[in-house]
Amino acid sequence: MWSHLSACANSFTPPLHRRVAISDYATKLVARAERFEAWEGATLIGLVAVYCNDPARVAAFVTSVSVVPERTRMGLGRRLLAAAITHGRGLGFARMALSADRGAAALNLYREFGFTEDARDGATLHLSLALMLPCSDASERARLP
Repeated sequence: MWSHLSACANSFTPPLHRRVAISDYATKLVARAERFEAWEGATLIGLVAVYCNDPARVAAFVTSVSVVPERTRMGLGRRLLAAAITHGRGLGFARMALSADRGAAALNLYREFGFTEDARDGATLHLSLALMLPCSDASERARLP
């Protein structure tokens, strides 16, 4: 997990290592997050991590979406995010939430799935997706092989 997050650190806006201690964050994700992973051999190449620990099932929180730089733009993040959304729906969460920088490359992906802006805090956008609604077209396409 640490090596994957380190390899993807500069893909985050701002870079991940400027926001968190990567080793501590990796440990927290392994212990507390539901993880949707893509592997190539023994190498983790894609990750979506979601905290599904709200006992009232109001919101699941996407804490990390990352794909190693050499594998971006291949639909990997889309498939992993679709799996996370399906999982959140299956657990009965009302919505899925995430926070992203206004300049994040993944904003278009989030909007394709139907995430909308709830609030803004400086450069940070707080987005959410209602999970009790039918799947969006992007979510359905992402499930296709």
